[in-house]
Amino acid sequence: MATMTIRNLPDDIYRALRVRAAINERSAEAEVRAILDSVLNPPQEGHSLVEALREFGQLAQFTPEEMKLFERDKTPSRDVNFG
Repeated sequence: MATMTIRNLPDDIYRALRVRAAINERSAEAEVRAILDSVLNPPQEGHSLVEALREFGQLAQFTPEEMKLFERDKTPSRDVNFG
């Protein structure tokens, strides 16, 4: 694993980091790792199907017309009586 030194860290940032680390019952170093991990590797849960399809469409280089297929139909639904 890599090692990093951070120079010229403002005192108020360092104090806030130590407070946050204490709240989370971690060392300041572990807190920095947790912050970096949460920012650089956000959880993928919670993506809606539409968001996942849009992301897929972008990766697959869909045309704008094809991307429109992922837009939500905002037409009001009608009650259907089957009975």
